[in-house]
Formats: sequence, C-alpha cells, structure tokens
Amino acid sequence: MKNTRYFLTVAILVFVNEFLISAPAPPPSVGPTCWPPPCVPIDGGLSFLIVAGAAYGARKIYKSAKKANTLS
Repeated sequence: MKNTRYFLTVAILVFVNEFLISAPAPPPSVGPTCWPPPCVPIDGGLSFLIVAGAAYGARKIYKSAKKANTLS
C-alpha cells in the first residue's frame, strides 16, 4: 500500500511537471515593448539613486565622526 502511494505520488508529480513545462511559448511581440513608443531610459532614476545613496553615506560618516569626536 505504501509503495503504491509513493509510486502514484511520483507519477502524478512527473506528469504534472511535464504538462507545465511543455506549454507552448507565447507569441512574439510585434511592436515596441514599452508604451508610449519613446521609451524612458533608466538613466534618470538610476542617477538619482546613486546621488541619494552617496548623500546618505556621507551623512552617516559625518554623524559617526562627530559622535566619535564628542566621546573622546
């Protein structure tokens, strides 16, 4: 009984897996991948994040140095 359940469980998992993997691929897109067509580059947001990270890091270093000087 235990071997039958094990075999049945493995067989069901294998067949379900094969069914999901063998699904057809979606059709290729014909037009542009973004809308509206003049796609917005990532550069503007990425530059802002780098500047914000540098400012945050500088602030943390400044506060850490200030705290170290007051404790001495």
